[in-house]
Amino acid sequence: QCDLTGWWENELGSKMRVDAVDSQGNFTGEYHTAVSSAQKPIEPSPLIGSQHLDEDGQCTFGFVVNWKFSDSTAVFTGQCFAGDGGEEVLQSTWLLREKVDSLPSDWKATR
Repeated sequence: QCDLTGWWENELGSKMRVDAVDSQGNFTGEYHTAVSSAQKPIEPSPLIGSQHLDEDGQCTFGFVVNWKFSDSTAVFTGQCFAGDGGEEVLQSTWLLREKVDSLPSDWKATR
């Protein structure tokens, strides 16, 4: 059974802390990215999210990170998988939206 609560680390060295998941599946936490194209120093940033509380424990989830050190916001969505050895793995994808100065620049705002 997957439990999102605790610390997670990805292959690039970014870390995420998920605080307790409430009875509705809502959670908060903090994201510590290891990669950024921002000019300012990287800072831990708040996250807020929700997960399905599935009976089989392989829940889907989503969360938003409001980056404190840049004019951007990221959304992540994914699923938690419980491996045979009890290991939990999160598979996710993300979109990041950077602030741009004008509507004609909109094409380059989302990664």
